[in-house]
Amino acid sequence: MIQNIGVIGAGQMGSGIAHVCMLAGYKVILNDLSEKILKKSFSGIDRSMEKQVARNKLSAQEKEEALSRLQTSVDFGEFKKCDLIIEAVTEDETIKKDTFKKLTPHLTSQCLLASNTSSIPITALACVTDRPDKFIGMHFMNPVPVMQLVEIIKGIATSNTTFHSIQDIVKRLGKQSVLSEDFPGFIVNRILMPMINEAVYALFEGVGTIEAIDKGMRMGANHPMGPLELADLIGLDTCAFIMEVLYKSRGESKYKPCPLLMKYVEAGWLGRKTNRGFYDYKGEQPIPTR
Repeated sequence: MIQNIGVIGAGQMGSGIAHVCMLAGYKVILNDLSEKILKKSFSGIDRSMEKQVARNKLSAQEKEEALSRLQTSVDFGEFKKCDLIIEAVTEDETIKKDTFKKLTPHLTSQCLLASNTSSIPITALACVTDRPDKFIGMHFMNPVPVMQLVEIIKGIATSNTTFHSIQDIVKRLGKQSVLSEDFPGFIVNRILMPMINEAVYALFEGVGTIEAIDKGMRMGANHPMGPLELADLIGLDTCAFIMEVLYKSRGESKYKPCPLLMKYVEAGWLGRKTNRGFYDYKGEQPIPTR
């Protein structure tokens, strides 16, 4: 039975995963490289839960009880008591593999491993561990506390026991799951990222302005957010990385990252996390940068 969950990576995704796990009653150990990062993450989780209290989605007591279930650590040794570890580090195959290689010696033989990767094949990550049968993909959507879906991805060696355990956890988190085969991009990003990339091409070729493209998709296709707004939320570097994974694996020109997307990434204009992407976020209202 899963009772203690470890989360590696205290960025936006890792913090969100810790948030929902704590609210579901799990004890959580949140790990990152420094105490400074962990303190920032704790403050962010606290603020996020306070907003839920203000909206009557959560009581003040439930918030305090959830936060009491959180432990932070910079040491993998603390994970020896965990039943499941969810990795949410940078979307880079080398970094993820290195993380799992360093992690596994600290775990019990029964501990399950999951990656929150949005595009990297699960089988490729599982093969560097000592437990590919206990390895699975859990792709949470951003922002984690709000979005209801978790993609579950089985690697070639993932056991049915592992799969069913993760299904049960997703249900306890109050979320829905879909099963994806282990192909680059899985289901959501295989469909979503080419749409975002095409929106950037439309901007690049002068088909429409940033505002026109986003307004067109919000009001013409009933999307809650325009594709360029969404790209800024996801992170333009992440969008570019996923497109490169799709392009390398599929070899089809429709997956080639738009040159304008790559230019923004090279400039360090990565979206909301850098206060500038397709929109500038330094003022009270976002302003298009083109």
